[in-house]
Amino acid sequence: MLGLEFMKTVKITVMKMCEHRDLIELYENPLEHACDMKVGMTFISQNAQRPEGICEPVWRIMFPYVKTLAEGGGNFFDSWMKDPHSAMISCDDGFRPVSFYLETIED
Repeated sequence: MLGLEFMKTVKITVMKMCEHRDLIELYENPLEHACDMKVGMTFISQNAQRPEGICEPVWRIMFPYVKTLAEGGGNFFDSWMKDPHSAMISCDDGFRPVSFYLETIED
């Protein structure tokens, strides 16, 4: 791993939220509150650390991407992103998936 002073900052932006009402009605126990995300919210990860407001389940999914981007890497899955230093990932909530855009930014 690079020294912390050389790690890039990663910006995390909530791009899209879906809700599969049909699946919720069929399979989910009633919930009063499932997610605090809103489209357009942004979070900053310094030194590949989890920003406040990012829940632990989605952090486990996004951490490998954040860490790689913070270390200067990218080109995930044979360069599927136009910007090689970015990634589009989603949480694994099958009822309410949230899509996040991860990108390195200049400090």
